[in-house]
Amino acid sequence: SAGTAVIDMDKAVLFTDGRYYVQAEKQLDGSIIELMRMGSEGILTLTEYCRERLSKGSTIGFDGRCVEAKQGIELRNAAYEAGAECDYEFNAIEKIYADRAEFPHSKAFYLDEKYSGESISDKISKVREVMAAENADCHITASLDDICWLFNIRGNDVVYNPVIMSYAYVTDKCAYLFADKDRFSDEIIEKLQKDGVTLKPYEEFYDFLDTIEEKVILVDMKRINYCAYKKICNCGVETVKTLSPVTSMKAVKNPVEIKNLSDVHIEDGLALTRFMFWVKENAGKGITEKDAADYLDNERAKISDFIELSFETISAYGANAAMMHYSATKDNCAMLKPEGMLLVDSGGQYMRGTTDVTRTIVLGPVSDEIKKAYTLTLKGMLALADARFLYGCTGFNLDILARGPLWEAGLDYRCGTGHGVGYLLNVHESPNGFRWKHILGQNDLCVMEPGMVTSDEPGVYVDGKYGIRIENEIVCVRDYENEYGTFLKFKMLTCAPIDLEAVDVSYLNEKDIERINNYHSWVYEQLSPYMCGEELEKLKRATVRI
Repeated sequence: SAGTAVIDMDKAVLFTDGRYYVQAEKQLDGSIIELMRMGSEGILTLTEYCRERLSKGSTIGFDGRCVEAKQGIELRNAAYEAGAECDYEFNAIEKIYADRAEFPHSKAFYLDEKYSGESISDKISKVREVMAAENADCHITASLDDICWLFNIRGNDVVYNPVIMSYAYVTDKCAYLFADKDRFSDEIIEKLQKDGVTLKPYEEFYDFLDTIEEKVILVDMKRINYCAYKKICNCGVETVKTLSPVTSMKAVKNPVEIKNLSDVHIEDGLALTRFMFWVKENAGKGITEKDAADYLDNERAKISDFIELSFETISAYGANAAMMHYSATKDNCAMLKPEGMLLVDSGGQYMRGTTDVTRTIVLGPVSDEIKKAYTLTLKGMLALADARFLYGCTGFNLDILARGPLWEAGLDYRCGTGHGVGYLLNVHESPNGFRWKHILGQNDLCVMEPGMVTSDEPGVYVDGKYGIRIENEIVCVRDYENEYGTFLKFKMLTCAPIDLEAVDVSYLNEKDIERINNYHSWVYEQLSPYMCGEELEKLKRATVRI
């Protein structure tokens, strides 16, 4: 789900980040493809590598429809500096992909204001306000989640991501949605027209760009592809390059969205909690990682407004959990034994929003080493979730709260601490997030705003031994104001017990214990009305004060 291949006449490499090092090594073993560990010391960036491989008279080729404008410009410049050519309409994969699936064409559905909290016309008006402030005549985007958010529509074109294939072009007077008309019901078409949206066929987008009359276009260079960018540049227009206003607006959930998210996290937490009880009781009775994932997926599917999973459930036992995005299949999965731990990262897409939660579940005896790593992970997760901070802080300011306890012990994890989460959209959503390392050229210095929903998920991954991750979703809210400014804090959204069997209290102070007990008291308060009998007794034991 995150990689870039570079193939030349002599060599083939795969660039991927720290989440996938272990998995990539296993999957590339025995192939001719070399792994490039992005972000590791001494490893060239993608552009630097291409620059080294290019020579005078050679050509670099890529499909400009599938490469963001920023990356396309970097590759083009690398080619020109080497005296090489750049062919951005090159698609080698299409020529050899014999059994490729048809172009996705799902039906769109409308997100009523009881879910979206805001009308299409109001959203478009806000985009136009930003355009005016930037002295731009229009805004163009190819980012599917931004487009679906702006027009209050969703679909099923991309598995786990409820979007439709589309483009959008907004001027100070018109708004164009490029998506095939037969995707929409008459009712949705009427709603779009009422709010001033003109529907145009998807395949007409590039021809349309040849006819534009606007003089200044606002573009996000990571949310428009290189082909579209070249088209508008060839028209002689001026561009204002900045973060898409839709991306910023989408990241800040409104009160309706936050209320819906709070509600659905209770039901989502119930499904996860019941799964935790089940898997603890059945480990060692012939069930596998895949059986566990299927059981949890079925529990989620029982929730009334469930649409689909928000990503493929990660059910990783023992050493498999060291692969952050491990995927168990029916033919390749480990048997769960009454020992060690099972890491389960999962989530759902509902009309009331998107969930993402990880619990590492104790199935039997674990080592002191694991208990230490688990406890320090929990300590960091709760410290970040309990933060109070001045407005203006970014994820860089706050990341140390989660990572600090592990760093003190000489431990770390090769990924960010958290990512933004969409509302019935992509489970990974920019621009908000928690990380300690700024990537040059990346727009990852986002200020935390009230309403932003972010995951909080530190962990420890030891290749060949074990993996630990504990993840809650948190929403940024206002706390209070004084002479120093506006103070913010986080409110928990995820509502499910954290396994206490691997907690070693010798690594905790009084504040840590208070945080654990307060969280579990809230979990019990929220979930207990939906349980009774033996199930309620299990919840009491799972949330007992320590």
